[in-house]
Amino acid sequence: MPDPDRPARPSGAFKIGTIAGSDVLVSSSWFLVAGLIAIVVAPRIEATEPGLGAWKYVGGFVFAVILYGSVLLHEASHAVAARRLGMPVGAITLHFLGGMTAIEAEPKRPREEFFVAVVGPLTSLLVGVVAVGLWFITPDGLLLVAVEGLAGANILVGVLNLVPGLPLDGGRVLKSAVWRITGDMHRGTIAAGWTGRATAVAAMAYPLLQAQLTGVEPTILDFALAFIIAVFLWSGATAAMSGARIRRRIPHLVARQLARRTLAVPADLPLAEAVRRAREAQAGSIVTVTGAGEPVGIVSEAAVAATPVERQPWIATSTVARTLDEGLRLPADLAGEELVLALNRHPAGEYLLLDPDGRLVGVLTTADVDRAFREAAH
Repeated sequence: MPDPDRPARPSGAFKIGTIAGSDVLVSSSWFLVAGLIAIVVAPRIEATEPGLGAWKYVGGFVFAVILYGSVLLHEASHAVAARRLGMPVGAITLHFLGGMTAIEAEPKRPREEFFVAVVGPLTSLLVGVVAVGLWFITPDGLLLVAVEGLAGANILVGVLNLVPGLPLDGGRVLKSAVWRITGDMHRGTIAAGWTGRATAVAAMAYPLLQAQLTGVEPTILDFALAFIIAVFLWSGATAAMSGARIRRRIPHLVARQLARRTLAVPADLPLAEAVRRAREAQAGSIVTVTGAGEPVGIVSEAAVAATPVERQPWIATSTVARTLDEGLRLPADLAGEELVLALNRHPAGEYLLLDPDGRLVGVLTTADVDRAFREAAH
């Protein structure tokens, strides 16, 4: 049975386990990068153990699994740190460019931002250092190839993740530093976002300088990877900056202020009559109730629009109403990021807003929240 407190699983991802209370998901894009790693590593495996034939690609795939095991440790460290600081954590997802931990709240202090961000790169560096130590005692063969790969990859990941630009962990470290100095979290995000964009430009330009820096001529694959990484960095930095601007402008956005006037009707009332009464009362939403007046469902605006007018007199209002699960009942005074997180945890078109004493305040629609966000962003 699905957990109502967990957000919907992204399409194209499947669960492989749980770490630190978070689902571990693998994106379908992971298989693409695992195949690329297998192809890149296969010649080294062939040179170490000649005559393996097609099994060298199997060995390369196994190395990809081991490598992403260390990526999982990196992401799990973020999850553990965030949970210890009281921040809710969603799923850990492994994908084409590594991994992502869905931390579902902003830290309250700069040191919390710093701690959650820095533990990931430090974990990767620690794995790399341990692998370097194992290199001295590992006999020649495929195991040594794996140890060398783990050492180099984790040290590289740890160092690159400390580059001070969002969405990299180093960007969050920079954000925490600017936040600490200025006292303004949003200013820290904007500063780290701009350095993230600069990092994206540098990544895009790297293949052009590769020959001068390394003596190795770039290939089409180098340009393709540089483009993918640059797009990832630029889009991540831009999204973080946009989010910071929106959060700055809507700190007092309250669910109650967006509530639609609501009409309560019996669940068995013909839909046509419910719509007529709502128009007469100038209500923007309809809620079905029991004989005792207890709300039991929210009428879907989309379902009403999709129902032919000639059928509406003959069907009950409850047939176009969504049952009021716990996640669809929200406190009317939810505001700002807490409101956004509540909507993300239980995606729906409409939500019932209640006062602390349980009194119906109205209905909140995601369309109205989206409109408020767009207005705040301009």
